[in-house]
Amino acid sequence: MTESIELGDISIAVTRKGIKNVHLSVHPPHGRVTLVAPTATRLEVARAYAISKLGWIREQQRKLTSQARETPRKFVNRESHYLWGRRHLLTIVQKEGKPFVALDHKRITLTVRPGSDAAKRGKVIHEWHKGLLHDQVQLLIQKWEPKLKVRVRGYFLQRMKTKWGSCNHRAGHIRLNTELVKKPKDLLEYVIVHEMAHLIEPTHSDRFIAILDKHYPSWQEARAELNELPLAAEVWGE
Repeated sequence: MTESIELGDISIAVTRKGIKNVHLSVHPPHGRVTLVAPTATRLEVARAYAISKLGWIREQQRKLTSQARETPRKFVNRESHYLWGRRHLLTIVQKEGKPFVALDHKRITLTVRPGSDAAKRGKVIHEWHKGLLHDQVQLLIQKWEPKLKVRVRGYFLQRMKTKWGSCNHRAGHIRLNTELVKKPKDLLEYVIVHEMAHLIEPTHSDRFIAILDKHYPSWQEARAELNELPLAAEVWGE
């Protein structure tokens, strides 16, 4: 059961799980606050802990509020687009035939039929992004399956408004946000390792943290960097 703690204008959702330590989190993009506590923790104890961290909570929310956001893409000539953390300028070529995308060192060339609108151009770019992601995700899953001693039975790439990734540990499936194609490849790897670790431990328990600490020691730095990069124009979330 989820309860809540109200500290002035801050509402904190409290849940209890079979863990040893309290985990307090401030989630992007809007600064939603959650507190996960050991099963026997009384609400008054959780409240006292949250009060002791009030300054930290407000600072994290301030950072999220000031975080840069991408403007909506119009898919026009010389518009900036990011791929694996690097900026590229978009070039539009209009001609008859099947739309396609080509990449060189500093430029993304989108070839589309004359009269195509932003929605159509965006769809072509999105499908191209998914193809690039598939190539990287397959390699990273193959790399980490023997390390973590797990098997990913399937993965899915999609636009996700609330998460960078998710895991269905019962089915052995993971889902990844297609926005990750815009971020450095090491951050994609962090998200994949995070979701694959959930195949071992489905909750964010101490055991889960220990798995990340052992196999991906820089996970906290990667998470912080991911949350500091510009957010997509649409709300993506935690």
